[in-house]
Amino acid sequence: MGTPPADRSRVGSAATVDVTIDGQRVTVEPGTSVMRAAAICGVDIPKLCATDSLDPFGSCRLCLVEIDGRKGTPASCTTPVAPGMSVTTQSPKLERLRRGVMELYISDHPLDCLTCAANGDCELQDMAGAVGLRDVRYGYAGDNHLGLQHDTSNPYFTFDSSKCIVCSRCVRACEQVQGTFALTIEGRGFGSRVAAGFNGNFFDSECVSCGACVQACPTATLTENTVIEMGQPRRTVLTTCAYCGVGCSFKAEMQGETVVRMTPYKNGGANEGHSCVKGRFAWGYASHPDRQLSPMIREKITDEWQTVSWEEAIT
Repeated sequence: MGTPPADRSRVGSAATVDVTIDGQRVTVEPGTSVMRAAAICGVDIPKLCATDSLDPFGSCRLCLVEIDGRKGTPASCTTPVAPGMSVTTQSPKLERLRRGVMELYISDHPLDCLTCAANGDCELQDMAGAVGLRDVRYGYAGDNHLGLQHDTSNPYFTFDSSKCIVCSRCVRACEQVQGTFALTIEGRGFGSRVAAGFNGNFFDSECVSCGACVQACPTATLTENTVIEMGQPRRTVLTTCAYCGVGCSFKAEMQGETVVRMTPYKNGGANEGHSCVKGRFAWGYASHPDRQLSPMIREKITDEWQTVSWEEAIT
């Protein structure tokens, strides 16, 4: 949907609002973003900084639309619907603007898609195709961020700032989902970058390794080390974390019978798409060669453990 549902406490008691999106009439709650209204009637607006789990931010400028009676091309993620509003999401002008914005992103991004760990699972890659970008007029002759160092201090994921588009999704996920505030945007303008703590690395920051930032990242800037080592998963199995009694739902993303990563399930009743470090990253025990697969018992504490059948262990 691109943005969260409208907060009824902020928009009053009005029942519904009727708007027109590309000629289609849709009825939504007041306070709903234009982007979400468009998604409800089946219109996908290109986006990079917006998700339905984070408050709208309006930084990527890909979701521009035209609204009858208004000047300019506002961002659809931060623009609320209004009664009688008529919105155009596709026009030659909008297509030109979106391609121009995407061209600027790509001109400061490593062209290593074929060897990138996120190849096939990259929103930047998807959006470049969605806006019809085929050629980039700008080269790498001027200033760029391609030489920035990788941060490998965290044992579970890698931060490659050369691929960062400064959409702030990781920063907002850390604030709004986890509530840790470990990340920030430092610098201004072209020098803006995501930073973790005062020392600039994840290990020395307040990061609790929940993985919310990794899950929110639309590029390969933040990538699980297991994905870097093993490649993209091929299938998904819905499962439940076994660490505690909360019952967090996960998507076990796998290659064959091998787990590549565990992703919190968005519609999980207990966790709603979030988790702690244990469920997110500490799943190696499941396939560890030393894992005990049979029950063991002993008569008293000084005895050696003896492997037995499940029937004997239960009775």
